[in-house]
Amino acid sequence: MARKTPFGHNKRLSRMLRLLARIRPHTMPVTYRHNRVALFPDGPHFFKGLLAAIRSAECMILLEYYIIRNDHTGNALASELVAAVQRGVRVLLIYDYIGCIETPSVYFRNLSQQGIELIPFNVPSFRRGIHWFDRRNHRKMTIIDSRVALLGGFNIADEYAGDGRHRDRFRDLGFSVSGSVVQELIGSFGDIWQMERDERPDLAAACERRPAKRHPGDANVAIISGVPHQRSSSIRSAFLFNIASASEELLVANPYFVPGPRIIRALLRASRRGVRVRLLMSARSDVPLVQLVGRSSYGTLLQGGIEIFEMEREMLHAKVMLVDGERSVIGSANLDQRSFHRNFEINCVIDSSAFGAEIRDELEADFNAARRVSLDRHEDRGIVLRALEKIVNLFSWFL
Repeated sequence: MARKTPFGHNKRLSRMLRLLARIRPHTMPVTYRHNRVALFPDGPHFFKGLLAAIRSAECMILLEYYIIRNDHTGNALASELVAAVQRGVRVLLIYDYIGCIETPSVYFRNLSQQGIELIPFNVPSFRRGIHWFDRRNHRKMTIIDSRVALLGGFNIADEYAGDGRHRDRFRDLGFSVSGSVVQELIGSFGDIWQMERDERPDLAAACERRPAKRHPGDANVAIISGVPHQRSSSIRSAFLFNIASASEELLVANPYFVPGPRIIRALLRASRRGVRVRLLMSARSDVPLVQLVGRSSYGTLLQGGIEIFEMEREMLHAKVMLVDGERSVIGSANLDQRSFHRNFEINCVIDSSAFGAEIRDELEADFNAARRVSLDRHEDRGIVLRALEKIVNLFSWFL
């Protein structure tokens, strides 16, 4: 039985209908009904599920990752992919060239020699122009046999897997989805492959002998694919729409917070209309400059009644927004200008009270364990730090 959330949604539904009336229909993503979603609440659960899914593959595995390291986790993935090829499964892999710059080339060469079809995304080339160097494929996705996809914020590395041997562990969330939405994800993978190879892989007839169940679940899912240099960022638009639709509670966890004025105004408007807004950030970051810029907006947000918490036990890497306990926006995109304008990203908008309740349980535990940021303490941070924030803010669009 689906879990019920403590929120009434009549106000939220009326707000969404008013918002939709102001948006042209062709700008809205397709919503796929009757999908099944399952949450992976941490690294050990995600990677156990990922390797099990790969072992279950019968004919096709598609993978797309920003970072794949040559460590314990990366080698475990490689072993399972090679085993899949040996039993007749076709494996295609897209990895970001810059994201994997520290991974020895022999790692990928060995995969290729074992029969895995792979391409590096965006190998530096002046032929494409200077602007191309700043593009990243930041997506994280595995698709198995046209029937299930695993997504979220996890890269393939020990620090994401919850490996106790790694000092800087990340706190992340992942999920699987099965149902009709998987076909759009396959098409999206094909788009990226074609962009790099100038030819589209033949994926249309994959796994015909094992069709997906027609109605495997009760979740409505929409895919938000971010593409660099769009006139209007689809990733940002989805965040804005869902912030504007909130009627009672908005929970946000995001590690790289450089949202820009439109997102900040939307959060403040939500707070003014009585929505309880709580933001979860990271107390320490692997990108300190981004953290400086993010903290420079704390004063405005705190004065507007928004609650801010910083996670101290691990480095936050989860990217999730929960609206009124029911609608989840979750995937690879950060609330920053890079995700909005310069990365290839993939988010899912999931309408499911049961899935939302699971997300809320995880976030509540993280909020309870985090340190709350007070306005007084933030304003006491010192003149040197304030000056650094102002200087770094001048370059925030490039972070």
